[in-house]
Amino acid sequence: MAPKAAASSGEMTIRVVSRRLVQASDAFIQPHVAAVSNLDLYPNSFQASIVCLYPKLPKAGDFDAIVATFEDVLPSLLNHFYPLAGRIVVDPASGLPELHCHNQGAELIVGEVDVALGSLDYALTDESLKRIMLPYPKDVALSVQLLRFACGSFSVVWGTNNLLIDGHAITMVVRTWSELARTGRIADGMPNHDRSVFRPRSPPSYGAAIDAMFVTYDHSRLVNVLTAHDSFVERLYYIEAGDIARLRDTASTELQRSSRVQAVSAYLWKVLAGVVAASRVPEERCRMGWWVDARRRVTSPALLPAMRNYFGNVTAYALGDAAVEEVREKPLAEVAAMVREAITSIDYDEYLQELVDWVEEHKPEKLMEKGSLGLGSPTVNQTVFASFPLDTDFGFGQATLAMPIWEHGRVSSGTLSVGVRPGGDGSWLVSAYIWPRMAAALESDEQRILKPVTAAYLGLI
Repeated sequence: MAPKAAASSGEMTIRVVSRRLVQASDAFIQPHVAAVSNLDLYPNSFQASIVCLYPKLPKAGDFDAIVATFEDVLPSLLNHFYPLAGRIVVDPASGLPELHCHNQGAELIVGEVDVALGSLDYALTDESLKRIMLPYPKDVALSVQLLRFACGSFSVVWGTNNLLIDGHAITMVVRTWSELARTGRIADGMPNHDRSVFRPRSPPSYGAAIDAMFVTYDHSRLVNVLTAHDSFVERLYYIEAGDIARLRDTASTELQRSSRVQAVSAYLWKVLAGVVAASRVPEERCRMGWWVDARRRVTSPALLPAMRNYFGNVTAYALGDAAVEEVREKPLAEVAAMVREAITSIDYDEYLQELVDWVEEHKPEKLMEKGSLGLGSPTVNQTVFASFPLDTDFGFGQATLAMPIWEHGRVSSGTLSVGVRPGGDGSWLVSAYIWPRMAAALESDEQRILKPVTAAYLGLI
């Protein structure tokens, strides 16, 4: 056990009570080195977390019971997600990352915070969720962090690395954990860790569209750190279920019912177009991008059986590009149709194969979508965690918030991570990395679709 330590942020202090490694308990799992797939390599290696906040516990001793639950059940969870007990290591010969699955152990950190969870400013990500995330080594595949707050509330951070997971996979971990801790079993089947389902063709083959979509991610293509810091703000918003329903009605026609994602995306695209149109530097076009869970989109009989519980990255990038005035002038239903066309017009079987082939020829490079990097027309990207089943009740009630959080570095595009509010009331939570002017436009809009998150809304005060 590591010695006690303290980590301070402003007037809030986190006292680390314990930091230990938890190993998988199944001694029959053979240590091995696992190669990552080309679909894992393309989004690069960076840390990402899901932060879960839980309201005040009914009894003072319940936090000790929470810690005991993690100590008792986490080894069983790691039996099912054995790679998360491993380490990310760079092969010195190839320069590529691989996963050493030798049961080195996942991190389990327990800490105490000297302020009430409800005292944090939840409208600002830097003043709330990011303040309760403790750093962990870059090679660690899973860091579970439990914090008890002065008010009796607690948080659970599931920290991992995007090299190993996408949004579907990390929510699978949280969902499986809750079921296993609460019932002692997993009813939905074992996760599939076989990355060999995505093999490059020989020779690799891809079209001009894939080649044009991506760019090497290096410092020569990025804005400097001061420009990035001063150009973007990070906000937490919520969208009430009633507002989503009204947007959906407006974005639908008699012949075509828009989805919630399409309706909200259309609204955001129109807000973006309005902000771009008001810019002092003329820009004719603006774009919306979506990271799409391709598990649900593939149709190949060779891939379908593996996709049901596939653990890894199976993410495709869809991009909509339109004239600013077109987006501004069209009614919401027509913009929603543009969203739908951008996402559904892709042949996802061929897209994934071409992406695997393209990465095969660009393995030593760090790669990123041009729209994600921020090159060209202003772009807002969305990743919709609200479409993934999520269960955060591992025996102590549902969380009041569960959000993906990561560092955006020096990219120059907007990003909106959309998650469902746990508990099933139909509302959405949005983590936004956007330009200050777009934040101002969202917050001053008469419809008030996106509202700043407050501790009162989360039920923390």
